[in-house]
Amino acid sequence: MSPSLETSWLAVLDQEFEKDYMKSLKAFLQDEKDKGLTIYPKGADIFNALNTTSFDNVKVVILGQDPYHGTGQAHGLSFSVQRGVAIPPSLKNIYKELETDISDFKSPAHGNLTHWAEQGVLLLNATLTVRASEAGSHQNRGWEIFTDEIIKALSQKREHIVFLLWGKYAQAKGALIDQKKHYVLTAAHPSPFSAYNGFFGSKHFSKANQLLVQNNLKPIDWTLPV
Repeated sequence: MSPSLETSWLAVLDQEFEKDYMKSLKAFLQDEKDKGLTIYPKGADIFNALNTTSFDNVKVVILGQDPYHGTGQAHGLSFSVQRGVAIPPSLKNIYKELETDISDFKSPAHGNLTHWAEQGVLLLNATLTVRASEAGSHQNRGWEIFTDEIIKALSQKREHIVFLLWGKYAQAKGALIDQKKHYVLTAAHPSPFSAYNGFFGSKHFSKANQLLVQNNLKPIDWTLPV
């Protein structure tokens, strides 16, 4: 029952698709579909984060909680929205921080972060699907078990990855990461409700690049195409 998944990730995660929790999750998603409910993102984009950033290429992980639940927003990358869709408040704040942290960053008129993913930034949500207009509606159905396995695999089999954990939910995942092999940077969530409590001024983007360069890895070009 393996999905269409990038080869290096499939080698790491293949056994997960045979486990009971994943079979239950698949049944739940099919039931949602049978009820005529709209699920985001579309099926082809559910594993977009993994398919865009291969296991061997992950340099930075930015962990979100749920996909956006509005029409046309979610496309399988945390914090990112498709072109032509209004930039969400948290992403606007991410852009504000980037403007003060990265000298040549200019906020684009779109919220598509694919350019980061293509360079090795794994934009991973803990839950990979959501019911339209119902935030958190697919939590505790099994996705979190799967994405925890992703974090564990990166922690165990890779080294020198920079994990950016924003907000208490993401920071709780720090327990899964071997901090002797990897770097964990924490800050408040970029949401308008908390960004002023430590997200602004955190300089996580320049700090991540410094850590990559320190380990002879190419830094991320955080600027985004127009």
